[in-house]
Amino acid sequence: MSIEQLINDCKKNDIKAQEQLYTIYAKKLFPLCLKYSRSYVEAQDNLQEGFLIVFEKIKQFEFKGSFDGWIKKVIVNNILRYYRNKPFMSLVDENVADEVTLEFDDSITIEFLTKIVQELPDRYRLVFNLFVFENYSHQEIATALEITVGTSKSNLSRAKMILKDKIEQNTGSTKMPYIK
Repeated sequence: MSIEQLINDCKKNDIKAQEQLYTIYAKKLFPLCLKYSRSYVEAQDNLQEGFLIVFEKIKQFEFKGSFDGWIKKVIVNNILRYYRNKPFMSLVDENVADEVTLEFDDSITIEFLTKIVQELPDRYRLVFNLFVFENYSHQEIATALEITVGTSKSNLSRAKMILKDKIEQNTGSTKMPYIK
């Protein structure tokens, strides 16, 4: 059965189609949830809750653009909504550099990098992931998280500094994977 047919069947609340769609996309979307979550268990919860939203909103998908992009956006927006409803400390440090360029060290594993990103405070982790992995601008991040552009820039810079320190402490390396 084609993805298009599965989507159409899901629009009709066909449980078997929903199950198939989940089976196809859960493996692809779980790493995304893991990236935005504090733990494996939280990532599982975010994936499950995200799919509930996907099935609720799937009628809005009109086959304009890719379904992969649409479902990813629904999942990320659900995670952001969860964190937006939690109180955050809004820190802005005007002395923090707008751009921090870090050198690449290929001895750092993706598993280690994922672990230390998960350990970041919620706001820093969200800003870091949106900027680095989703290519959001600071304005887009500010809008999504309901913060200022300055707070987004400051949070990104602080996240990078924390990650750099953790890499240095745990590996002895003074280099970090290149992060724009």
